[in-house]
Amino acid sequence: MKIAVIGAGAMGGATVEGLLKAGHAGKDICVSDPSATVLDKFEALGVTTTTDNSRAVGAADVVLVVVKPWLVQQVLTGIKEALQPDRQQLVVIAAGVPSKDIQGWLGNQCPPLFLCIPNIAIAQLQSMTFLVPCGAMASHHTEQMKALFEQMGQVLVTDEQHLAAGTTLASCGIAYAMRYIRAASEGGVELGFKADDAKHIVMQTMRGAVELLQASGLHPEQAIDLVTTPGGVTIKGLNEMEHAGFTSAVIRGLKAGLK
Repeated sequence: MKIAVIGAGAMGGATVEGLLKAGHAGKDICVSDPSATVLDKFEALGVTTTTDNSRAVGAADVVLVVVKPWLVQQVLTGIKEALQPDRQQLVVIAAGVPSKDIQGWLGNQCPPLFLCIPNIAIAQLQSMTFLVPCGAMASHHTEQMKALFEQMGQVLVTDEQHLAAGTTLASCGIAYAMRYIRAASEGGVELGFKADDAKHIVMQTMRGAVELLQASGLHPEQAIDLVTTPGGVTIKGLNEMEHAGFTSAVIRGLKAGLK
């Protein structure tokens, strides 16, 4: 499978890294980006590079457009004549760009189209990715795209209506999780640990919590009950966080991402 990645910023670059770690050969990936520094980085990894988006698209089976939302129209209209709808699939990774706009910009030149929102953990093959098949297309197209992104994490095939919610829950959500790690690490320093040690403790604790929930199938509240003894320090800490609005703040933050 030949893959063109147009735009190799934070998200596009992470996707390329994920593709390489998933076993795709560098020669089968073509990265197009205006930055020489970015291109030098990926060229050193054996990836084909170019500043010409249309050239990147020409030989591709799958075209990933990973640019800022306000650049999507410009990029798509720029590669329109190079697209080959009969043999390519197009994946647009950009929050808030409706499929009807993309299809309108490309018209008959629009290949089978997917909207996709991963998160930057795709570079470590641990993304939570949302995939939306747009318009009528053969089911095998969806199966192929789902399989591609499952190499780099977990995938939920959903509808366009839920894509914004998925974005705030998982794509923005990874930043929220990191903010908790930062806050807990700073708390660890106040408790007497060195900063690096505190960060390590918090990260391993989060990893353990995730592994426990995945292995046991417990609801988080059930798992919490296992470590909250009556009158103990855990319930006191949890209640203090709730007094400060912990759960409410998380929910409000998630909902704010939809506004």
